[in-house]
Amino acid sequence: MTDTLTVGVLGTGIMGAAMARNLLKAGHSVRVWNRSADKAQPLGADGAEVAATPADAVRDADVVLTMLFDGAAVREVMNDAAPAARDGAIWVQSTTVSLADVDALGELAARHGLVFFDAPVLGTRQPAEAGQLTVLAAGPADGRAEAGRVFEAVGSRTVWLDRPGEATRLKLVANSWVLALTHAGAETLSLAEALGVDPDRFLELIEGGPLDNAYLRAKVGLVRGDKLSPAAFAVTTAEKDARLIAEAGRQHGVRLDLVEAGAERFRRAAGQGHGDEDMAASYYASFDK
Repeated sequence: MTDTLTVGVLGTGIMGAAMARNLLKAGHSVRVWNRSADKAQPLGADGAEVAATPADAVRDADVVLTMLFDGAAVREVMNDAAPAARDGAIWVQSTTVSLADVDALGELAARHGLVFFDAPVLGTRQPAEAGQLTVLAAGPADGRAEAGRVFEAVGSRTVWLDRPGEATRLKLVANSWVLALTHAGAETLSLAEALGVDPDRFLELIEGGPLDNAYLRAKVGLVRGDKLSPAAFAVTTAEKDARLIAEAGRQHGVRLDLVEAGAERFRRAAGQGHGDEDMAASYYASFDK
């Protein structure tokens, strides 16, 4: 095993770009590709090779990292890229996808001789840029050392699970809590303002007690400070994740009313023009435009 890995990063949005930069900082050789080429070009100045196609990005790479919008995007891009990847290359699949997608992507990996790791991450823009993500990883034991070097570059903690699919299951559960907190803060803020209650009085009321929450304060602060852009986690992506969570619940006989309602809030906020803003813009779904 060499000290330097060649990593092909497919998808250079908020998360993918930050992960690529941290791989470069760790001394790895990085090739990047993005459907919108303008999002990949800035990484060239940081030392990455900007590839014209997904196949170019992964050719002869030790590791392929996918951080795209959804399962459909991963399938489309990897159908192009996988035939160019070397036999035995590790595929770190970090896009948040459905449970059915994990199975389908694992089968795609097997057809092309790739070693598949189901590896979604917890964290948004700031921890991604700081290399402080939590990686939820599941894959074969004989590939963990090499995959782990990628995880060490992009995250501060790796939680290992036994089989592909288990990491995505844990990610969906964690995201259900994150989205619930986001909507709770948005609705609480909108209610306080509607009733003429100073939001600071509410925050003082719960300060230091069991109802206090740093995440609540962070998201409310984004709305109040008009700091929804650039997004840490965009409304459109949050809506996609909410629908994946709701789908997983239905498939397993669980009715997730809060998740379903939250997806609708994100849809309304996006329809009002807030789709690219931070998911705290759920706040605007409380009001008719």
